[in-house]
Amino acid sequence: MNEIHEKLMRCYESVNARISFKPKVALVLGSGLGDYGNDIEVTDTIPYSEITGFPVSTVPGHAGRFIFGYVGEVPVVCMQGRVHYYEGYPISDVVLPTRLMRLMGADILFLTNASGGINLDFSAGDFMLIRDHISCFAPNPLIGENIEDLGTRFPDMSNVYDNELCDKIREAAAENDILIKEGVYVQLTGPSFETPAEIRMLKTLGADAVGMSTVVEAIAGNHCGMKVCGISCVCNLAAGLSLNPLTHEEVQAAANAAAPKFKKLVTESIISFGRM
Repeated sequence: MNEIHEKLMRCYESVNARISFKPKVALVLGSGLGDYGNDIEVTDTIPYSEITGFPVSTVPGHAGRFIFGYVGEVPVVCMQGRVHYYEGYPISDVVLPTRLMRLMGADILFLTNASGGINLDFSAGDFMLIRDHISCFAPNPLIGENIEDLGTRFPDMSNVYDNELCDKIREAAAENDILIKEGVYVQLTGPSFETPAEIRMLKTLGADAVGMSTVVEAIAGNHCGMKVCGISCVCNLAAGLSLNPLTHEEVQAAANAAAPKFKKLVTESIISFGRM
């Protein structure tokens, strides 16, 4: 067992000693969804700081704990605050929570985030169903010795975002009169926002929205056999597309404004996943 696997198993044993809850869905909350825990029938919580060796989120607005409970009748483990590569953690720590939730029993990984819009048809407050992704500058979390207990050395990445889950999200949006667009999400490392030249490059590559998370988690989730889906909340136009300088406060404010519809979409989607 290599060092990364040993650390993962220590975290699992630490959680397993406190709770026997088995989730179906692992939900990662991005900016603007931090208080989604209020919408869950909570059965237990565990702060990250109380899990042996677990990386702790340092970003404002990220509470830093697991919430266990039910959305409708669907058992869910919810990350109230994710870990980012730009916080200085090795990439193996960034995806450790994803792998840990898989060990807990989750077979669906539902990723959410706040992003900058590159597609000129997008506006602040739009929701984008992630249909594919591009990893740019962030290291692949599968580099190094493969953990055979999790997945194969060379996982296929041709359909990371599960078609059936995406259909369920589309249906939930339509039934609740919520407009949802679709596109390609690209992850850069952050923490600086992108330059106008980088945005032009990303647009040329085919990206519709850009952020600082999600892709490495999707790669790790896909590797360990989870069905993956994701929704991005477009919180601002990317650099060079707006007259205003980009700030974290702007992103947070736009995410908070979109939160009620975002929560509704996430809730109804998860309930529909339970019928699969």
